[in-house]
Amino acid sequence: MATETPARGSGRPRTSLLVLLGLVLAVFLFSQIFPGGSGRPAVSTPARPGTPQQRAEQIDPAELDVKIESLTQAPAGPAGGDRNPFRFQPKAPPAPPPMAPQAQRPVIPNPAPPAPEGPPPIGSVIKFIGIIDTGREKIGAFSDCRYTFSGREGEVIEGRFRVVRIGVESAVLEYTDGRGRTTLPLNGQACVEK
Repeated sequence: MATETPARGSGRPRTSLLVLLGLVLAVFLFSQIFPGGSGRPAVSTPARPGTPQQRAEQIDPAELDVKIESLTQAPAGPAGGDRNPFRFQPKAPPAPPPMAPQAQRPVIPNPAPPAPEGPPPIGSVIKFIGIIDTGREKIGAFSDCRYTFSGREGEVIEGRFRVVRIGVESAVLEYTDGRGRTTLPLNGQACVEK
C-alpha cells in the first residue's frame, strides 16, 4: 500500500500565477480609476443640421451682448396669492356676480315640531349594569350615568321606574303609572354622557 504524494515543486508555479494575476488586476483597476491621456480616443460624431453644436457655430458674436441694465429690474411678483401647494384640488370657480336686490318677503318662522307625547323611552334614561344574587332574591344595579341605583322586583327606583322582573341577562322596567314597559339588556358598561 503505497501512497503517492504530490511533488513539492507544484506549489511554486501556483504562487507565481496568483501574484501575476493580482498584479494584472491591480493595473486594470488603476487604469479604470485614474484614466490618463493614453486611454481610448474620444469618438466624435459629425454634427447634424439643427443640433446644438451646429447652432453654436452659427451664432453671431454681436448677438452675445449681455444686457446688464435688465438685471437691475425687480422680478415680477407672484401671480396669485390664493395658491395652496398642500391642497390637491382644482381651483374654485369665481363667485357669481351680485344679483339685483329683490323685494323682501317676510320671514315666517317654522313652527316648532310637536312635542313627543308621553315620557322618553326608559332605555334612553337608565341602563341595567349588573345583578347581585343573594340566593333568595336578585338585586339589580341601574345607572343613569350620574348615579347608581339598586332595586328588587316590585321596588321603585329613582322615583320614576318600577322594577317588574330581574332575569339573568335582562331586567324589565316600567314607569310607576304602568306605561312604557321596557326590557333592558345587561350591558355592564359605563355610560357615556351626551
